[in-house]
Amino acid sequence: MFSYQALGEMTQVGKPLTRAFYGLTDDAKVYTYFEGCSDGGREGMSQVQRYGTEYDGAITGAPAFRFAHQQVLHVFSSAVEKTLDYLPPPCEMEKIVNATIAACDPLDGRTDGVVSRTDLCMLNFDLSSIVGESYYCAAENSTSLGFGFNKKRSTTLHPMNMRTHKRQAQGSTTSYQPAQNGTVTAEGVAVAKAIYGGLHNSAGERAYLSWQIASELGDAATTYNSDTGAWELSIPSTGGEYVTKFIQLLDLDNLSDLDGVTYDTLVDWINTGFVRYLDSLQTTLPDLTPFQSSGGKLLHYHGESDSSIPAASSVHYHQSVRSIMYSNLTDTEAQTAMADWYQFYLVPGAGHCGANSLQPGPYPQNNMAVMIDWVENGVQPTRLNATVSSGANEGETQMLCQWPERPLWSGNTTDFECVKDSASVESWTYTFPAFKMPVY
Repeated sequence: MFSYQALGEMTQVGKPLTRAFYGLTDDAKVYTYFEGCSDGGREGMSQVQRYGTEYDGAITGAPAFRFAHQQVLHVFSSAVEKTLDYLPPPCEMEKIVNATIAACDPLDGRTDGVVSRTDLCMLNFDLSSIVGESYYCAAENSTSLGFGFNKKRSTTLHPMNMRTHKRQAQGSTTSYQPAQNGTVTAEGVAVAKAIYGGLHNSAGERAYLSWQIASELGDAATTYNSDTGAWELSIPSTGGEYVTKFIQLLDLDNLSDLDGVTYDTLVDWINTGFVRYLDSLQTTLPDLTPFQSSGGKLLHYHGESDSSIPAASSVHYHQSVRSIMYSNLTDTEAQTAMADWYQFYLVPGAGHCGANSLQPGPYPQNNMAVMIDWVENGVQPTRLNATVSSGANEGETQMLCQWPERPLWSGNTTDFECVKDSASVESWTYTFPAFKMPVY
């Protein structure tokens, strides 16, 4: 029911109820839309894939599809730290991210605090150049109000990616993080490189993609043990609970440790979930013909610096639909055909389902109005309206580029072009030879 069925049946029941409630005649048109982000985005994709003829339009943000891959990915950062035997202070990882943002910001042609072209950052910036840079974070205390949970890290996520917590006894508790003062190490950069590089098995075969360079590395955050004075591994429950309950079928809230866990173990966990939930939670059916042929419109967007669900996961699905539905067309012909009903947008600098405090860039504000105009008035969008809500450029409107075109500024002005280059597209394109089945 969580996978797709409850929403589909609700829609099928809701439409005649709506007609009856408003006293509409049988020939009166009732428009049906879906809008959601994160698991809501996955749910929207589930409806487009499973109940496509029921919907006139769907707006899907940062979909949490490819569920087995996505959830095990939340364990990957901890596995990297365990494998490389280095537990970085959180401040060191924050410095690596902030230094990357500063270095890659101008590569898009405009210095505005936003890495609008993470592909150019990936192609042109070497993380090793950060080694030796100094960092400092002040001491920090945090207190829970004692409702049985204690926040371990402040990662605001949507339904499937709830905040990471640790179970605690009833009563108020306080955690402490000391002042952190040091320089970025080669070991810290190695951890960041491995995380951004994505999961591979021991044969070097890619199993999954990862977050774009310059995205926050929240899953890599360690916790401080005041008794030992050391930083310790912290396994995000977003991934750990999926492994214990969906893969190991145990009633546990998280993995207790990663002893004996290798990258191959992670790939095995993904493969188990991939197969077990292929017809339900994976939500990656690439043939959307019923939705398309019935006149449905799909507006799909993803924050480029999403630190929970990788932006490249959405690119991969869009590419999968193109390869299945338009295999006989050239890339240009396929893009033109898809734009009539399925449009995908990367949102520069944006985080998970919202603006990003580290990169004060634009974020779409009126997607439903755009969708209604497209469906009901035939006004097909070519760019997506987005507004900068904070920082020096607050209030600025940017019309986002439709994939595969990417923004490129000239002369550090507010005007940019939407360009397409093969190296950029290639940097977003992945295959997953670690699995024998196609990964859509």
